[in-house]
Amino acid sequence: MYDFDELAAFADVMTTGSLTRSAQKLGLAKSTLSRRISQLEARLGQPLLRRQANRLIPTEAGLLFHNYCTELLAMAAHSQEALAELREEISGKVTLEVHGALARGWMAGVVDAFLTRYPKVELTLHTRESPPTKMHSNSVHIWLGATHECGLNQERLGHLTRGLYANPSYLTNAGYPQHPSELESHAWIDLLDSASSGLLFHHAHHDDFLFNAPRSRLRVDLTVLQIDAIAYGQGIGLLPHWVVEKREQHHPGDLVSCLPGWEPAPLPITMLYAYGHHSRRVNALLEFLREQVPAAWQSNHSTTNAE
Repeated sequence: MYDFDELAAFADVMTTGSLTRSAQKLGLAKSTLSRRISQLEARLGQPLLRRQANRLIPTEAGLLFHNYCTELLAMAAHSQEALAELREEISGKVTLEVHGALARGWMAGVVDAFLTRYPKVELTLHTRESPPTKMHSNSVHIWLGATHECGLNQERLGHLTRGLYANPSYLTNAGYPQHPSELESHAWIDLLDSASSGLLFHHAHHDDFLFNAPRSRLRVDLTVLQIDAIAYGQGIGLLPHWVVEKREQHHPGDLVSCLPGWEPAPLPITMLYAYGHHSRRVNALLEFLREQVPAAWQSNHSTTNAE
């Protein structure tokens, strides 16, 4: 019979290559972790790891046994999930991935309320700025923007309207644009070159205008960095009204609307998750997220600066 603490110790060191990093990750003393691996090697009668420079690497026996070790740990996790399901208990681990633009103004409160309602659930929260292509069965993802067929269930939660924003001091120095055509003479702050293929702006009382963004002096890969750059006066950028509204609650006056009424198409908000049967904890998370959708996501326009 194997000791699952020993198996977990070996599997983690196989990932990190370091007793020190694995001990920190697992919350163990380095000596305890080393002893567990030594005990496992004694049970098997063969060394599993050897030191090369400053890293632990597997022996031939270690490589072979690692496959069985991974299967044993997975079977143990699945058995615990099955017993929890039998008890009709909502517990266990679940992963939630959220677009970075939604993390600061919405997700923190949602996670706190979810964990309060389900105290036996362990939730791992990730933020990301690229859409998922595949997901684990115990994962849920909230994405802002266009999605493509990726083998996942895609449930629309709402949308966010967008507008052009800048810091007042920037506009004082650079001037206030009166039409989207004047944006070419302004500093542009882009997010992952999202405007590189052109932005079609709509207005209720004017013809549509296709804006070909100038080369951005600053291109960032995180929404929060784009917002901060615009708020610090680096230039003009396109932001969701709802996100700006949330930020302005804590930093009033940092961002003002440029060209109100000129807007591109709204960005859809989509919840993605695996098809098929879900564990109780995933079903609980899906239903909870549906309950927590802000009303502003489902309205035609945000209440901020939309005319």
